[in-house]
Amino acid sequence: MAKLTIVFGMLLVVVSVGFWIATGRAEIAALHPAGLGVLLAICGWLANTENSKRRMLWMHIAVTLGLVGFLITGVRAVIQAVKGTTAVNPAAFDERVVAALICLTFVALCVRSFIAARRARTA
Repeated sequence: MAKLTIVFGMLLVVVSVGFWIATGRAEIAALHPAGLGVLLAICGWLANTENSKRRMLWMHIAVTLGLVGFLITGVRAVIQAVKGTTAVNPAAFDERVVAALICLTFVALCVRSFIAARRARTA
């Protein structure tokens, strides 16, 4: 799961930098998901160890970051859609939706992994 965390972190960085370049590098705010991606990659790198306690700690931090990332980007996208301001900056809306979906997928995979690990420990 640690390597998958690094992959999802790098995916957020690539998406963020891609949208930033696609919008003409006008908005530095387009790079916010990249910061989250870097943090996820760092957590994945720190969780890539044989020490199970350390791995659990860093993976729980990573899934919390993923959940916060989903909530922030998802809520901002919903607010933008409700206000009807998606036409003002459609690239920003698209980036928020893509980042929210990436974070949601990551959180779902982490929860599934945590449940499987818990079942394996009790069995």
